[in-house]
Amino acid sequence: MQEPHLHSHVFLSASHDRHERRTWLVVVLTALMMVGEIAAGWAYGSMALLADGWHMATHAGALGIAGWAYRLARQRANDRTFSFGTGKVGDLAGFSSAIVLAVVALAVAWESMQRLLQPVHVAFDEAIAVATLGLVVNLVSAVVLGHGHDHEHGHDHEHSHAHEHDHNLRAAYLHVLADALTSILAIVALLAGRLRGWTWMDPAMGLVGAAVILRWSKGLLLDTARVLLDVDPDPRLTAELRACVETDGDRVVDLHLWRVGPQHLAVIVSVATARGTTVEQVRARLPDRADLAHVTVEVRETPS
Repeated sequence: MQEPHLHSHVFLSASHDRHERRTWLVVVLTALMMVGEIAAGWAYGSMALLADGWHMATHAGALGIAGWAYRLARQRANDRTFSFGTGKVGDLAGFSSAIVLAVVALAVAWESMQRLLQPVHVAFDEAIAVATLGLVVNLVSAVVLGHGHDHEHGHDHEHSHAHEHDHNLRAAYLHVLADALTSILAIVALLAGRLRGWTWMDPAMGLVGAAVILRWSKGLLLDTARVLLDVDPDPRLTAELRACVETDGDRVVDLHLWRVGPQHLAVIVSVATARGTTVEQVRARLPDRADLAHVTVEVRETPS
């Protein structure tokens, strides 16, 4: 039970539990498809299916990291050893998933280059059937995760405070999209190989997919790194806070704004005053925003 004089440090998304359930559902779907592709690859002697099955295994692992992050953040939410709660566990998982995405993209690019130089036999009919099934599973998974995804863009860091900034969910969503993309490209390439004899299309599409996945990975890496390194999430809000506090001759001598979880910001402001301004008066000047979840105010008396 939390002591009455201690304020809460639970900085989790309002949709945390729902996102966790959806993520674990997608983990199960991805794992089942992974087993099916690997089994089909062995049965049909298709290296393409085997490679895609093991590629999907990396995504299943990354999605498992996302599910574990949700569970850990929830279970340890009230653990006071986490100074500012467990709201950033999802960002740490998202950063890890972005690295996995990059490694997968590089592996796909390497394998594609190898196949361009040394073409391999592909069992087109079986590979097309399994790739189509994989696409269906990925689209279902995307729909499951998409209900909670806030469609952030990697280059935009100044969102409305109503957005969740759930990078863990975004990472899971990108893994599903990466799988869907590779399935679509694989189907196009396999059809071209079967109907026109263009066997080079398979590795060429692999290179295209690798380039797109690398781009997604870069955006996710940059966004999660900004949160983990406490980069100012909203310079306009920082300027607004400074303007609100600096009235009646009071001066801000130190101001820090950072993200401590989805929908949650923390701010520390130190004010120099020569007119006896109190902490309560400074707090009253701050804007009334639901996402300012942890506010610390310090007042320093200076000679008049």
